[in-house]
Amino acid sequence: MKRFAAEILREYGPFPDAARVNGVSYDGRHVWFASGDRLHAFDPASGEVSRSIDVAAHAGTAFDGQHLFQIAEDRIQKIDPKTGRVLATIPAPGGGGDSGLAWAEGTLWVGQYRDRKIHQIDPDTGAVLRTIETSRFVTGVTWVEGELWHGAWEGEEGDLTRLDPATGEALERLEMPPGVGVSGLESDGKDRFFCGGGSSGKVRAVRRPSRVSAAGSGAARPADPGGK
Repeated sequence: MKRFAAEILREYGPFPDAARVNGVSYDGRHVWFASGDRLHAFDPASGEVSRSIDVAAHAGTAFDGQHLFQIAEDRIQKIDPKTGRVLATIPAPGGGGDSGLAWAEGTLWVGQYRDRKIHQIDPDTGAVLRTIETSRFVTGVTWVEGELWHGAWEGEEGDLTRLDPATGEALERLEMPPGVGVSGLESDGKDRFFCGGGSSGKVRAVRRPSRVSAAGSGAARPADPGGK
């Protein structure tokens, strides 16, 4: 497995009325994060919060292109981001032990923290379609260009790990600085990850490794033959 130091590009927050960051998503314009009893959206260019929704928001957050999905204890809520209304609710596979949340391939991907698992589930029923096991506690999940990544936070160590989605094998790890954890993970679909910072109340932008060899550039950028 390849290991690199995570390159933190920017820190956002702490934010008003948000004591912590539990889950993170991105809708193409705004970064959304869960803070316990609210969802907040901010502009990643300015860092300014543009709106908040009063809704239970205890763990992972996801966006399917139209709706937000939010873990609230032992359930997952489907939310209209325009009105803030909860449109539907399905059971979470971990029964309250769920963490990260992502949307990919028309399905939801749900992390289970202590069980070290990622479930692919039906977004309409909550039925588990498949399960991937990992060696780390799962605190966030995201897909980008066919790559499956998850956040981890164990003790004082936080990282972003890329998995082989077929086997669960860890292929690459971006290690955060000591004492900096990851409590939610989302990609911008390109070269950045947005990482929740738990009780720090911060969201951090981390550079996603390039898939083009950086030989001669002085930067560690592993090549990757994988794809979706």
